[in-house]
Amino acid sequence: MKLSATYTFRAAQEKVFAALVDPSILQKCIDGCEKMEKTGEDSYAAHLKIGVAGIKGSYVGKIRIADQIPPESFTLQAEGKGSPGWVKGTAKIQVSPKDEGSEVRCDSEGQVGGLIASVGSRLVEAVGKKMLDEFFRKLGQQVGG
Repeated sequence: MKLSATYTFRAAQEKVFAALVDPSILQKCIDGCEKMEKTGEDSYAAHLKIGVAGIKGSYVGKIRIADQIPPESFTLQAEGKGSPGWVKGTAKIQVSPKDEGSEVRCDSEGQVGGLIASVGSRLVEAVGKKMLDEFFRKLGQQVGG
């Protein structure tokens, strides 16, 4: 599954980039994220509760921020396992100045397996897009638009 999206913010590029690599802000923006703990340099353990098409479950996973070029880009790597299956994904994030604010481009690729994969790729993709939109909506609240 591949998802691409672009989001615009009133906040400056540097502020948006800093928020995107701040674990306390990430935890507030990731839907269903109950806990995020630092496990190493730019690496975190995450606990999430997510439901897809009536299949609800808890996931324990790892999040890693790699290839940082502040304030322009980085790669977010995530993987998780839980009772409904497993998820694994990578998102390449680019932050650019735009007008008085900034623009974020996200190109992500993910895979799911187990029971959660049985709901069908269209539904999983729709849920992934909804979660991505919700993440960036919440990020906008954190950085002031």
